[in-house]
Amino acid sequence: MSEAVATHAEAFETPLTPESWGKLGMWVFLVGDAMSFGTLLAGYGAVRFGSADWPNPQEILGIEISGVMTFILILSSVAMVKGLSAARHDDLAGFRKWIGLTVLGGIVFLCGQLVIEWPHFMHKGLGFTSNPWGASLFGTTFYIITGFHGMHVTGGVIYLACILIRGWNGVYTSQNFNPVEIAGLYWHFVDLVWIMVFTFIYML
Repeated sequence: MSEAVATHAEAFETPLTPESWGKLGMWVFLVGDAMSFGTLLAGYGAVRFGSADWPNPQEILGIEISGVMTFILILSSVAMVKGLSAARHDDLAGFRKWIGLTVLGGIVFLCGQLVIEWPHFMHKGLGFTSNPWGASLFGTTFYIITGFHGMHVTGGVIYLACILIRGWNGVYTSQNFNPVEIAGLYWHFVDLVWIMVFTFIYML
């Protein structure tokens, strides 16, 4: 009798499974990463409001290109949800399609930033040490924060590409979708952070 009670108690004392350990690890990483982004944005706010000649970001940066990039990233998050759902329902074709579209969305976002947006701003004169519209730190903070986020998008694209390649032959199923879910947590975090960056850097 005492042995049965001990076994029952022990089961409740160890609620974490290998799957939940993976999620916990990702959440711990994301909390630490959120602090990094929070520090960068707080530093941006301090520099901006402490400057007497900070330009109006909306007049310099605009939201045409960045608005399209934001929309694409939001759509990629929707595709991530669809891809996870497909894995949960043993829909291999759906998994390939939606995770593939998520990866494509990340690539399009990076191309928009590195091939279109950044060269456009540099051509207008926005650099790390020069800025024809006011405070030189305007360009520095812009490239550091958007570049830091771009590095996260790059990591996410590689991460999801590995998930797609590994799951191409049906590895991820209704009995084994946890790695896809963990990757989804990272991708949604990247998307959410971009919305904050877009709001603070481009619109306010």
